[in-house]
Amino acid sequence: MRYGNHGPYAKGAGNTGTVRSAGVDYFRMAAAFMVVAIHIAPFSCWSEDIDFLLTYCLCRVAVPFFFMTTGYFVLGPYVKSGFRRKRTFCKFMVKNTALYLAVTALYLPLTIYSKNLPEGIGGWMKGLLFDGIFYHLWYFPAVLVGCLLVVWLLRAGSQVPLLAAVATGLAYIIGLFGDSYYGAIQGVPKLEALYNGIFQISSYTRNGVFFAPVFLLLGMRIACMGRLYPKMVCVWGMALSVLLLMGEGLITYSLKWQRHNSMYVFLIPTMFFLFQLLLMFEGRAPAFTRKGSLVVYVIHPAVIVVLRGMAKGAGLTKLLVDNTFIQYVSVCVASFMAAVVLVRLKERL
Repeated sequence: MRYGNHGPYAKGAGNTGTVRSAGVDYFRMAAAFMVVAIHIAPFSCWSEDIDFLLTYCLCRVAVPFFFMTTGYFVLGPYVKSGFRRKRTFCKFMVKNTALYLAVTALYLPLTIYSKNLPEGIGGWMKGLLFDGIFYHLWYFPAVLVGCLLVVWLLRAGSQVPLLAAVATGLAYIIGLFGDSYYGAIQGVPKLEALYNGIFQISSYTRNGVFFAPVFLLLGMRIACMGRLYPKMVCVWGMALSVLLLMGEGLITYSLKWQRHNSMYVFLIPTMFFLFQLLLMFEGRAPAFTRKGSLVVYVIHPAVIVVLRGMAKGAGLTKLLVDNTFIQYVSVCVASFMAAVVLVRLKERL
């Protein structure tokens, strides 16, 4: 059985025994550009409301998608083997830990430049285990911690099949009230104290404890299903879920409940149907869709900093920075070009 790269950040995962889905692989690059949008808000120069719907509702499918690719391609084969493929799972964890440490070292100069270096041992532990030392690096510890938690739950609950689903579902609900639904618990002293305690350990609840596990488990569950749902069920299921997701986002936004906006209730059904639809596009996409999406994700914050500096030096800040759509397109193009160069360079080396 052949093993390769899965997700823009995952390495060393396994194939589920079917031909790799071209839909999943092509969507990796789209999802990477969605992450770039989240960090720029490209439509805010035209309309804050439109930008919120497109960027902070629809584009929020990106990170759950990446969690699900890991659940599908890594945890799925591991669970289906009866947890016998320990070497493969350990290889995945080791490679992604090494990757996380490498990109953390890569972003140390920018972290120092922005004066956001963690303070003390507690600050470093918080940064490395949950937040990441740069704002986009939180995904790496989230997927590592999330995988460990899901595997532990699945093995501990082998006699209670619903244990992992219930535990990850409850964790997600707890996370919701520290994220998009935070305003709903404000003013309740005990709950506020609980979440203040959580925020001392992790700045957000979108981490490897509250956010990642449910999507990792969902991807694993789809991998273990006998067959996918019928196509029209997935189409209509996703369409309805997306409408409900956007409605949920607008309601929590208008009520000013949102402390952050990564976690929504209707992200779960949206991802359940979306991922199955992507799996229906069989075949193989170019390897660049996997490797390139990783580079785009890792490098785009540095590209944002460089382009802003160049725009300021050239007196083009109003055009290339204040116009967020042009900034977004510029960052995407530059990040993609850098990905092409770096991937080809690595292949030649």
